[in-house]
Amino acid sequence: MTIDSPTPSSPSRPGPLAGVRVVELAGIGPGPFAAMMLADLGAEVIRVDRPQGPGLSLAPAERDILGRGRPSVAIDLKAEGGIDLVLDLVAKADILLEGYRPGVTERLGLGPDVCLERNPALVYGRMTGWGQDGPLSQSAGHDINYISVAGGLESLGRRDAGPAFPQNLLGDFGGGSLYLVAGCLAALTHARSTGQGQVVDAAITDGVAHLMAMAVTMQQNQVWDGRRGTSILGGAAPFYDVYETSDGRWMSVGGLEPQFWDATEKLLAEAGFADLPDRNDPTQWRALRTRLAEVFAARTQAEWAEIFEGTDACIAPVVPLVEAYEHPHNVARGTYVERDGLTQPAPAPRFSATPAELTTAPSRTGADTRAALSAWGIDDVDGLVARGVAVQND
Repeated sequence: MTIDSPTPSSPSRPGPLAGVRVVELAGIGPGPFAAMMLADLGAEVIRVDRPQGPGLSLAPAERDILGRGRPSVAIDLKAEGGIDLVLDLVAKADILLEGYRPGVTERLGLGPDVCLERNPALVYGRMTGWGQDGPLSQSAGHDINYISVAGGLESLGRRDAGPAFPQNLLGDFGGGSLYLVAGCLAALTHARSTGQGQVVDAAITDGVAHLMAMAVTMQQNQVWDGRRGTSILGGAAPFYDVYETSDGRWMSVGGLEPQFWDATEKLLAEAGFADLPDRNDPTQWRALRTRLAEVFAARTQAEWAEIFEGTDACIAPVVPLVEAYEHPHNVARGTYVERDGLTQPAPAPRFSATPAELTTAPSRTGADTRAALSAWGIDDVDGLVARGVAVQND
């Protein structure tokens, strides 16, 4: 059978997820990013914060981009009626997101069994580093630990240096948030066609391992031995590397395919740098790397960018983040936008029929308690605030 959302809302927000309702039990890192992405795509997300705010914050809540697109409702889960209030929201939701250690929501009285009893079609999304089970499931950890155990970190970086960790892009957001979003949307499709909700166990270690599918293929087919700096995409090939320019900046060189390398050689020859060592002879790779280092060190990044931009040489400047905001390609596509006094990445991906748009600015903790609870149809909001169950931050 086909059923509607438990409490369908008017699809007044832009984006393909208009009409989908999400309860976010606020956490840090990958959970908020997943909620932000759902909100960017049009879902009506309500963020349930503790009255004192998150345990770790890199910026004031009203300047934290991860909090955009949704109201902040402060609920005291220890107050009498706090858990019941969250369950009232759950009853009206399509998806719940939580990022606590395994067992925490169960102890609070907000575990999957309780929530699914209240709303059988609910998608209960769980974001953790290690997963809901396994010998490490109850241990603390961070992105760097999760990608280490999943096999993602050891191979990153130069052969003659230690592993190079990619901030928290690979683990928290790549193997974590994006898999939580994909899993919840897949489960939502199932719930809407069958009426049956379920739990989505999104572990960063699982997601990172899944992202490693190509690396696993290369390793098991003897294309790569798994060691750091020895794969063609990991620093072994001089034609897939970065080179410093005369002004201390860098150019990225990605001429993997022969036709792209041919374009590189042609443009370098026109610039006065001909007769490169043969890239098809691995015994010449050391000499080629040395020569390319000399070549790129002869001019500034801007000069090289002008030579290669718009060509098929697969060479581009390594642009610092603060300059990426103003790069002509990013400006033309609106990749970064100015909104609410902040430079922000625009919603991604893009849709032809249901374009996503930025909606509300990040909120202070509890700034929207009254308005958001009322919008979700909660009764006696003023009474909840008066009793301290919900907190309005004015």
